Amino acid sequence: MSWAQSIVLGAVQGLTEFLPVSSSGHLRIVSEIWFGQDAGASFTAVTQLGTEAAVLVFFARDIVRIITAWFRGLFDAAKRDLDYRMGWYVIIATIPIGVLGFLFKDQIRTGARNLWLVAAMLIFFSLVIAAAEHFGRKERPIEKLTTRDGLVMGFAQCLALIPGVSRSGATASAGLFLGLKREAAVRFSFLLAIPAVTASGLFSLPDAFNPSGDGMEAPGPQLLVATAIAFVVGYAAIAWLLKFVANHSLYWFVGYRVILGVVVMALLAGGVISAT
Repeated sequence: MSWAQSIVLGAVQGLTEFLPVSSSGHLRIVSEIWFGQDAGASFTAVTQLGTEAAVLVFFARDIVRIITAWFRGLFDAAKRDLDYRMGWYVIIATIPIGVLGFLFKDQIRTGARNLWLVAAMLIFFSLVIAAAEHFGRKERPIEKLTTRDGLVMGFAQCLALIPGVSRSGATASAGLFLGLKREAAVRFSFLLAIPAVTASGLFSLPDAFNPSGDGMEAPGPQLLVATAIAFVVGYAAIAWLLKFVANHSLYWFVGYRVILGVVVMALLAGGVISAT
């Protein structure tokens, strides 16, 4: 992998990780169209450490407050407030993707990265996002989050194991279907991603340095730069998206996903790019 490739892919990761457009799908598409080769699931997972670092910095006060309240609540039932419950919601909601991600690791790194599947998921899940926007009542603030909400959004997060779905799109859509306000669904989606994505990135570090045929090999310095770029761009994307969803619907991303999916399918059908 060249320096230009690692810089571009790091920027793509940072820009698309938090938008409901699928960062893994975009990395797969960009690397195939521009470089003629898959950057690899390991590269994707490692650069996600940069975007998750952006979440940690952006929500640092919230995270520290939640962790402190969770530990405090373990020993004092009288102090089990919303932050204490939020800690449990994140823990419980992370279990499904942890189990499925481990069980289907090989499929995620190979067959799931087929561009026909990625394009189909971009189009199909855009309909899910549109349905969530249309049917979701968007009445409940984050203070009304329940264990059921956490579980449902946790299982929805598992869909993001398939490139093209979008982690934020899946979890935010689930939240909207549950009646959460758009800002509440998106905010919890960010918090929910931290344990799963961080664990995935750390677990993939060895494979990223030695892809063994599943992607382009990036030396340590390039991985570091790509991850740093993903952090900077990702931080800006978080700030922008939280302001955007306060006054705009997710419909804006639906059209983009459909157009991109159709373009990718056309390129595949015309033999311009390869599906695998």
